[in-house]
Amino acid sequence: MSILASLYSGISGLAANGNAMSVIGNNIANNNTIGFKTGRTLFSDLLASNVSGSGGNSQVGRGVGLSVVDNVFSQGTFENTESNTDLAIEGEGFFVVKEPLTNQDLYTRAGSFRFDEEGRLVTPEGFRVMGYALAADGSVSGDLTTIKVDTQSLSPPRATTNIKLTTNLDADAAYRGPFNIADPVNTSNYASSVTIYDSLGNEHLTTMYFSKMDPATNPLEWEWTATIDGTEVGGAAGPMAIGSGSLQFDATGSLVSTVPANPLTTAGVFSWANNANPAQQMSFTFNTTQYSSESVVIGQSQDGYTTGSVAKLTIDAEGNVLGNFSNGLPKQLFRIALAKFTNPAGLVKEGANVFTASQSSGAAVVGTVGSGIGKIFTNSLEMSNVDLAGEFVKMITTQRGFQASSKIITATDEMLSELINLKR
Repeated sequence: MSILASLYSGISGLAANGNAMSVIGNNIANNNTIGFKTGRTLFSDLLASNVSGSGGNSQVGRGVGLSVVDNVFSQGTFENTESNTDLAIEGEGFFVVKEPLTNQDLYTRAGSFRFDEEGRLVTPEGFRVMGYALAADGSVSGDLTTIKVDTQSLSPPRATTNIKLTTNLDADAAYRGPFNIADPVNTSNYASSVTIYDSLGNEHLTTMYFSKMDPATNPLEWEWTATIDGTEVGGAAGPMAIGSGSLQFDATGSLVSTVPANPLTTAGVFSWANNANPAQQMSFTFNTTQYSSESVVIGQSQDGYTTGSVAKLTIDAEGNVLGNFSNGLPKQLFRIALAKFTNPAGLVKEGANVFTASQSSGAAVVGTVGSGIGKIFTNSLEMSNVDLAGEFVKMITTQRGFQASSKIITATDEMLSELINLKR
C-alpha cells in the first residue's frame, strides 16, 4: 500500500471527527430546547487493504467513516409551568401533529401547545394537534381528527330533575300551628331556598318550608312544603305549592321515613309562563336529621343549569380537552392522541421539534393515555435530555481525535518530503 494512503486515512479522521463535532455542537445548542433528543455519532473503520509480508498476508486499515448519527430517546426531566396547555409525556409516546399546508403527520415530544383564534390546539409553529372527539358520555367517537373547539357555541340548558337537601331541624323548636301557604313565614319554623332551572334554562327560586307538627298527635314529625312563585307557572302572585309531605324521625334524631316516599317525584304542576316544557319532573331527596341544635342547611344541590358559552379551555391528566362553560358545566370535548414506534431511533428529524416516520422506525401505533403508550402531565414540559457534562467530554475527545488526524497528514507530508529529497 502506498504511503499516500495514510494521507487519506488522516483525511477520513478529519471528516469523521468534524461531523462528530457538528453533532456535539448541535446537542449543546439545543440544551434548552423543549423535547429535544440528543444525537449520538457512531464511527466504523473502513475496508482494510491486504499487504504481503514475510509472515504472510496482513491487513492495513484505510481510515474511519461515519457509521450513523442516531437519536437517543431517553426520558427528559420535567419543567413546571403556569400554562395548563403545556403537556409532557412520561413514557415512549409522541404527540401527533399535522402540518396544515401539506397535511403531513408529524410527531413531537414538545408539548408547548396553545389554542389559536379559531379554537384549534396548535404548536408555536402552527402544527395542529390531533386527537379524538368525545361523545356525551366521554367515550371516543370517530377517527383521529384535528382538535378544534367551537368557542362560539352554546352549551344547551338542562332542566332540574333532582334536588337534594342535607339539613338539621331543631328538635327544640316550638310548634307554631298548621302550615298556611298564604302566610308561610309565620306558620313555619325554618325555610331554605334553591334555584332550579326549566327546560329553556330560565332560573326559578324554589323555597322549602319546614313546620314542626303538633307533638301531641305527631311526635318527632315535621311537615315540609316546596313552593314557587305562582306567577312563574301562570298563576297568581305569591307562593304556590309544588310538593308537600312529612318527615318522621326517631328518638336519636335520625330520619326514618318520608311521606311521600324518599325520593318523591313532583310532576304536572309546571305550566311555565315562558312556555318551557310543562312535563318537567323533579325528585326531592331528604338527608335530614333532628338534633337539639339550630336548624341549618348543611348542603343542597340540584342537577339543572342554564345555557353557557365556553369560558375557558383546559386539559386534564387523561389528555381530555375540557370546555369550562360560563354556567359552571365542565364538558369533555376531545382526547389527545399519542403515538409510539417500534424503533424510535429510526425517526427522521424535520426541525421545529418534530419527526417523521420512516421505514426504519416503522408505522405509528396511535392510541391515548391508558393504552400503554405513555402518561400525560399537565402544567409541565419535557426538557432536553442533553447531558452537558458528557457532551463536553465528547468535545474534548473529538477535538483530540481531529488534532491527531491532522498530525497524520503533517507526518506523512514530512515522509514524502524525505522521499523527494532522496533524488538530490
